[in-house]
Amino acid sequence: MAKRMPKINGVFLQAESEIAAINMVYGVSASGRRVMTSSSSPGISLKSEGISYLAGSDLPALIVNVQRGGPGLGGIQPSQADYFQATRGGGHGDYHLIVPAPASVQEMASLTALGFDLADQYSMPAMILADGTIGQMMEPVALETSEAKKVEKPWALTGTNKTRAHNIVTSLYLQPEELERTNIARFQRYAEIEAKETRFESYLMDDAEICVVAYGIAARVSRNAVDAAREKGIRAGLIRPITLWPFPKQAMRDAAKQVKAFLSVELSMGQMIEDIELSIRCSKPVTLINRVGGMIPSPEQVLAGIEQAAGGEQK
Repeated sequence: MAKRMPKINGVFLQAESEIAAINMVYGVSASGRRVMTSSSSPGISLKSEGISYLAGSDLPALIVNVQRGGPGLGGIQPSQADYFQATRGGGHGDYHLIVPAPASVQEMASLTALGFDLADQYSMPAMILADGTIGQMMEPVALETSEAKKVEKPWALTGTNKTRAHNIVTSLYLQPEELERTNIARFQRYAEIEAKETRFESYLMDDAEICVVAYGIAARVSRNAVDAAREKGIRAGLIRPITLWPFPKQAMRDAAKQVKAFLSVELSMGQMIEDIELSIRCSKPVTLINRVGGMIPSPEQVLAGIEQAAGGEQK
């Protein structure tokens, strides 16, 4: 990035800390420019106050979190334990982030472009939630060169040139009635995002009796397990959320009408499983298949979970 950005009339800036970086993001975004920052788990925690300020000021920005094991300093191996932090906002107050979750190096590139576009379109921060495996993987990538979507930003701090009133970008509202109206309006926008921007991939779900739900590297492992289950005559399928927020609730509800059980495959002690259960109102059993601390579930572990959920039946 340091070498590339100046070549495309961009700016790369090494901040002295994560806190400094996210507040620089706030300032750049307030000027109407596209801006991003990245870190890994503990660094994102340090940025969380600034992310809340961005959300409270309705400023677009892109944050990348390549997750590592925790809590605390934890380890440097892959994890998916920041799911709650990302999908529940991560900082203080009522707000959401748009959270794309790549499962390949190609998606690391394409979902970054999408994240910028959605952040601009809906005037809110987006966070790419990757895991350490995807973040360090090497794969062929076709870089898209399409023009960035142009979004008017009349609120931007660009200087008035004495031709308009001053713009003010702030997350501070001293009148409770005004803050309430602002929060309600913001959540109406969030409802529109849930209706229009939910993304997921469905694999072999047409006749599935067991639904495996996974994202990131866990989805790649799970796809192999689903194939292995099919070879054994077990009708398994996979739903891969591409956006963790908005979460594909309707896809889960539709799946619950036909399957007899769900499996949530995660690199955490169990976080996405709660969104699955909430989506289907606990109408079907949901089992956690997981590894933590930098370990990754194997296809064999996921297959064993599928076989157990199927009750040993083979058709």
